Amino acid sequence: MMNAWISRSLMVPALLGAGAALCFMTDTPATSQAEEAPVRKKIVFVAGKPSHGKGQHEHRAGCMLLAGHLNKSGLPVEAVVVDNGWPADNAVFDGASAVVIYSDGGGGHPGIRQLATLRAMAKKGVGIGCIHYAVEVPKGEPGDAFLDTIGGYFETNWSVNPHWDASFVMPAHEISRGIKDYEMRDEWYYHMRFRKDMEGVTPILSTLPPAETLSRPDGPHSGNPHVRAAVLERKEKQHVMWAFERPAAAGSGRGFGFTGGHFHKNWQNDQQRRIVLNAIAWISGLAVPEQGVASPAPSDDQMLENLDPK
Repeated sequence: MMNAWISRSLMVPALLGAGAALCFMTDTPATSQAEEAPVRKKIVFVAGKPSHGKGQHEHRAGCMLLAGHLNKSGLPVEAVVVDNGWPADNAVFDGASAVVIYSDGGGGHPGIRQLATLRAMAKKGVGIGCIHYAVEVPKGEPGDAFLDTIGGYFETNWSVNPHWDASFVMPAHEISRGIKDYEMRDEWYYHMRFRKDMEGVTPILSTLPPAETLSRPDGPHSGNPHVRAAVLERKEKQHVMWAFERPAAAGSGRGFGFTGGHFHKNWQNDQQRRIVLNAIAWISGLAVPEQGVASPAPSDDQMLENLDPK
């Protein structure tokens, strides 16, 4: 599949302006009134290359599912999906209000060579969101760029990536509108590296991980003295989803990080799917509906669509 493949089926056609009827009257001037169409928000999903086993890290299928639900939500959006990593032509981002990356991370992150582009987007107020492994980039310039664009990132030898059952109580925020408290087993990364003093960062999904999440030996992703002290000794809640409003020095606009998303089947959960849809709408600059983004649960058959051949 070509690097810059775009899912045209997920693009919503632009609204046509209402036609104006001409009236010819002898004693009343002709009038014309056109309805103003709502400004559509273009949202570009960057889906990473195939990764992991079947039903895991289904970047393409996950992006197409989320984009499809946004396009059918009734919100004024046009969601498109770029397949197989960063596009060869950045023109696809022209006019974008938000960019969402769902991919593998680390040194193979599709945005690792696009840091200047991401920073330029942030300066223009483009919302940027990262899902699951896409929150991980190397420490240094990539990490600094993520601190400035989405407010935090997974830092090796600081953050950890266990599989565990997490329970969440919803905070008061636009992103949590219409979302009920829920529990989900996922590969929830935590002990993320955030901006100093959490500047501009608002936790969305937070909980205290159980001790067994730190049962592995210390390693780049499995454990370290810092996270053990935070969780086992100080009992600090860990933030696995956050919202970011960029301070002026970091640009403008919004960002978010969501560390879940390892298992494709979890998008079938109404709370998990819809809180991410809410976050995407929020970073695009839309007002999140009071009941959240409309999104009916996908059927079992729909969950099998667009999976990578593995």
